[in-house]
Amino acid sequence: MTAIVIHGGAGRIREEYRHAYRAGLELARDAGYDLLSSGSDAIAAVLAAVTAMEDNSEAFNAGTGGAPNRDGVVECDAAVACSDGSSGAVAAVTRARNPILLAEKIRTTTPHALIVGQGADALVDDPIDNELLLTDRTRRALERWRSQERKEPQGSATVGAVAIDADGTIAAATSTGGVIGKWPGRVGDSPVIGAGTYADTRVGISCTGKGEAFIRSVTAKGIAARLQAGMSLQTAVQMALDEVAAQEADGGLIALTSTGQLAVGFNSPDMAIAWRNPEDSQAHVSSLPGVRIVAE
Repeated sequence: MTAIVIHGGAGRIREEYRHAYRAGLELARDAGYDLLSSGSDAIAAVLAAVTAMEDNSEAFNAGTGGAPNRDGVVECDAAVACSDGSSGAVAAVTRARNPILLAEKIRTTTPHALIVGQGADALVDDPIDNELLLTDRTRRALERWRSQERKEPQGSATVGAVAIDADGTIAAATSTGGVIGKWPGRVGDSPVIGAGTYADTRVGISCTGKGEAFIRSVTAKGIAARLQAGMSLQTAVQMALDEVAAQEADGGLIALTSTGQLAVGFNSPDMAIAWRNPEDSQAHVSSLPGVRIVAE
């Protein structure tokens, strides 16, 4: 059994960008699934899918096109988790074209789980100027934010992927530029294992939305714990979203179990999602909030 599910963020996805989102989702989904179908492992699949979205300057909020902070600097967060218990993450990275690959480097070559800021930037193999991560789209978004009277940080389009390979290994990966206008140094849920990203032998999860609420709810680990206690995937995801909503926040998540059950849930206006297994292949920008089991 092989399967992959990906997301391109939850929030308000502007109509003018939806075609680019769908095209980007299809490209990223297939990049990951093609590796799975050729015998590669789940880690390789989620890295391929997330890297494709990080490199997409037309749609997503990760890597190139990441959301700038209030000073106009792109600070990225990313994490990788595997059902073998290993993980790696980076936060407030400014010089990595593909933060997810830097998170994988932390997982595989260091004794640490999370490295941030200058320490993480120092580990980038090919550091780039931060200006190269900005795009016309994100510059316009920052100007819109600066023109508002009430300057609350805002944004969407964090990217993530969860996959299971032929050996039953599950991997999850999440990457984000955070929210537009965030305070410098702010870290969201994406690189926090158990909050925005998680994988164990039962399930892999990647979240998107208002990171502070997902951190405080320990969303991803909470879902895994509920499944371990015997709760259905549908109910576990719904309860997690209810906890986020109780903090007057919104967002969404994807989850893939060891049996191939696949869930998508969100309570935001929109969410960009795609999945593929041997029987089905879909890609949508959905405007129908709720929890759906899209594969059994």
